[in-house]
Amino acid sequence: MTLSIRPGELKDVPLIAELIRGLARYEKLEHEITMTEEKLTAHLFGERRYAETLIAEDGGQPVGFALFFHSFSTFLAQPGLYLEDLFVVPARRGAGIGRALLERLAQVAVDRGCGRLEWAVLDWNKDAIRFYERLGAKPNSEWTVYRLTGEPLHALAGE
Repeated sequence: MTLSIRPGELKDVPLIAELIRGLARYEKLEHEITMTEEKLTAHLFGERRYAETLIAEDGGQPVGFALFFHSFSTFLAQPGLYLEDLFVVPARRGAGIGRALLERLAQVAVDRGCGRLEWAVLDWNKDAIRFYERLGAKPNSEWTVYRLTGEPLHALAGE
């Protein structure tokens, strides 16, 4: 295996979109996809970049990605990184690719002076939970994540 991890680039937008669709299939959430390559281009590589990606390649072939963005901890008074998505193509799972992506992301966090690296995992994804716990990650079970989307978001915004 000749694994390499590199930052995503504008030319990778079709690949990133394909990997996101693969993740949605795995999580059985394809019906929630409203992502387009145009939106990815604008938000990952536009004037204001809202998130970044890391692409894992083996012998030049894409095998996974991580999408992340900065957060901020008021208690630490430091930035953090939030891992929105980590995905390894099914045929390549168990080969150390997910770990390599997380190692690189941890290095990015340390290099940028971040106080934490956080993410969420679906409760049913027991393989991922075991993987994360083997790395030393701990669940933050004292917190419940809430989300506003669609109509409730617009209603709260007064629209």
